[in-house]
Amino acid sequence: MTMTEILSEDEWRAREDAHVRRMRVWTEPHKRRRSRGEKHPVLDFLFTYYSLPPSRLERWQPGPDVVLRGSAARRFLRRPGYRETADGVVLDEAAFTDKLARTTRHTLSLLEAIHARRARFDCFGLHEWAMVYRATPERIRHSQVPLRLGAAGTDVVVDTLSVRCSHFDAFRFFTEEAKPLNRYTPTRQAQRELDQPGCLHVGMDLYKAAYKLGPFIPSELLGDCFELAVDIRELDMRASPYDLSEYGYSPVPIETAEGRATYVRQQAEFSRRAAPLREKLIRHCRELLDTHSNMK
Repeated sequence: MTMTEILSEDEWRAREDAHVRRMRVWTEPHKRRRSRGEKHPVLDFLFTYYSLPPSRLERWQPGPDVVLRGSAARRFLRRPGYRETADGVVLDEAAFTDKLARTTRHTLSLLEAIHARRARFDCFGLHEWAMVYRATPERIRHSQVPLRLGAAGTDVVVDTLSVRCSHFDAFRFFTEEAKPLNRYTPTRQAQRELDQPGCLHVGMDLYKAAYKLGPFIPSELLGDCFELAVDIRELDMRASPYDLSEYGYSPVPIETAEGRATYVRQQAEFSRRAAPLREKLIRHCRELLDTHSNMK
């Protein structure tokens, strides 16, 4: 049974300030780059592919079963999903709608399937290479960044190594020439059967799972998932075919045996880091659905 946590104004303000400071490490530079019209091939992904606006990422949410004391807590009432009680301000259980419950059930089903599956570490990050395989210059996603090995050298790596991408949201960006080379044919419908905990994109997607549940996931957990996504994204692009030296990133050259070994070590570490976060999200989803069911 979940216990209600009561926070004094000083306590919840301290948590709020800590979360805002933590997220502004990433949101403030992004906003400055955006105001100057600058693109960042590594970090923009966290604010474009993942659709949560920086202002929402910075916004602290206590999550369910937390009472906020003090007069300042009434400003939470200006947000959707909060109500005032005799004890203080809390999330309104009624804001957990049937639509959000369906999203939660889908998220829980996917997370549980992934969590029960053995991690696989044999893809070597070739998904980014397959996205530029035999591509004309105008079809390259990060056209402002040169390819480390050039177009021909990049194609040779894809032709030489086995492409083993099981994640649909990476596979769908493959060039048409690369798709037949992949061992799998991922689809949205098969995501529950194919996603596995060793996949970098599956690890990053914990962030998406957290923010899609809105205020019903505590911001501390959202922040943990976001920071994991930041770190994974760095490896994702360091192992890509792009030359990111101008942005301060050294390559993980997966075209070499040493580079592939480095990639697998870091991939395995990210899988270990993701596991407890996935467990927390699973627990939150189950508790939210139990509460929703009991209210009916």
